[in-house]
Amino acid sequence: MPGTYAEVPGEAAAPGRGAVRRGLPTVGSPRSPGGSRGCEGGGHHAGRDDHGWFDGLDLLVSNASVLGAEPLVRLDALPLEGLRRALETNVVAALGLVQEALPSLRASAAGTVVVISSDAAAEPYPTWGGYGASKAVLGEEEPGLRVWAVDPGDMATDLYAAAVPEEANEVRPTPESVAPAFLRLVRERPASGRFAAPALLEEASGPGGGSR
Repeated sequence: MPGTYAEVPGEAAAPGRGAVRRGLPTVGSPRSPGGSRGCEGGGHHAGRDDHGWFDGLDLLVSNASVLGAEPLVRLDALPLEGLRRALETNVVAALGLVQEALPSLRASAAGTVVVISSDAAAEPYPTWGGYGASKAVLGEEEPGLRVWAVDPGDMATDLYAAAVPEEANEVRPTPESVAPAFLRLVRERPASGRFAAPALLEEASGPGGGSR
């Protein structure tokens, strides 16, 4: 879908919108009808590309997220059905989209997959185990493509407020303020790997780096 972006809920919808403003053909992860967080049951959206949705695609952003429990709980209290929903949305549906989009992405000189990850995928935070596990799966290298797994950092989103409601009133960056980190990746096109948006922003505005 050249010049369009399917805005999705979750950790950060702003990066995809910014990519469209830069003229990149982009598609987002599936969203649930009327859902405010994630795309429960999103795997049903990842069928055959009968409508040519991925024609001319350069960039796919996997952004949908489900926590598994709201608020988050320790693994010994995590409902298994909630974990299944998180894995279905955060892993299975996202992987299905990537698989369907691979022919178009491989045909593009700029084929790229952005996976919105989390620091919980690498750090053992209490109560974040199930969600972190679902965010740790995707992000491996794919021959001929750039695959960037990006931790956007703590942000003021509905997802975070649902995860830790006692911290909902604390001041955090907005998704829009984090979007320049993703645009930096699109502009500089580093090799596949894992990145932290706060570090990308700090490097961009650090001494001698100027403002990007």
